Amino acid sequence: MSRLFLLRTTRDHFEGKKVVQLEYEAYVPMAESELRKICADVRRRWPAVRHICIHHRLGVVPVREASVIIGISSPHRSDSLEAVKFGIDALKSSVPIWKKELYESEESCWKENSECVWTGRLDQRKNS
Repeated sequence: MSRLFLLRTTRDHFEGKKVVQLEYEAYVPMAESELRKICADVRRRWPAVRHICIHHRLGVVPVREASVIIGISSPHRSDSLEAVKFGIDALKSSVPIWKKELYESEESCWKENSECVWTGRLDQRKNS
């Protein structure tokens, strides 16, 4: 049995600025729905996968603490490796979770997830 875990921790710097903590926000019902879809997609693509856990913290996450954990178990490591990669890529591209970086200088910045299909710079969005 192959058990693979991905643990994503917060970085302590961004573009020369010292990061103190991150703050994550989400519309929880929609985020949970998207996470369930990702788990269903994993099971459909890799039927041998036995167990799946995908968790993203919300609220304040200090530097070097985990913000995301993904765990996959399957009889074969290749399935586990591919499923974990798919899981983090899907989470970053489809789950509505927003991140605010707080810096040592007391500045802060809301960060846009560049992999996310439903975001884009305001000047690139069409007016509706």
